[in-house]
Amino acid sequence: MPDYRERLWPTPWIYLSSLLLIPASILVLAPVSLPAGIVTGVLLYVAIAGSLTLTSPVIEVADGRLRAGRAEVPLGLTGEAVAAQGDAARIERGTGLDARAFLVIRGWIADVVRVPITDAADPAPYWLVSTRHPHEMAAAINGSRRPRVEGEPA
Repeated sequence: MPDYRERLWPTPWIYLSSLLLIPASILVLAPVSLPAGIVTGVLLYVAIAGSLTLTSPVIEVADGRLRAGRAEVPLGLTGEAVAAQGDAARIERGTGLDARAFLVIRGWIADVVRVPITDAADPAPYWLVSTRHPHEMAAAINGSRRPRVEGEPA
């Protein structure tokens, strides 16, 4: 069972705003064919909503590893994870961002966790990962890095 798991689903307003594809398609194609505009709009919406849903990455801390999307790193090669919210998260994603960092960020999720990489062979100095629960994710990473004491529950 994972110590932490989260799927970075798009927020409902992303799906709602994508609905504007339907009237836009109708407006563009109505002079040619109204039914074609409706069908095209619905198909475009389904394609966009489906791709947003299917490509939502999973963030997981389990079995001594951090997985973010398709990438993973052993927790033994990470430093102390730090949660960032509000202005601190905006700075992490903006002016404070190192171009070499590995990113799994989504624009619809404001908070992030910064996970330093201690492996000298890794070109990324840290991972920056979007999360809706930054303190819980950082605690799971930091707690999983801690050596287990014999007799302590896993």
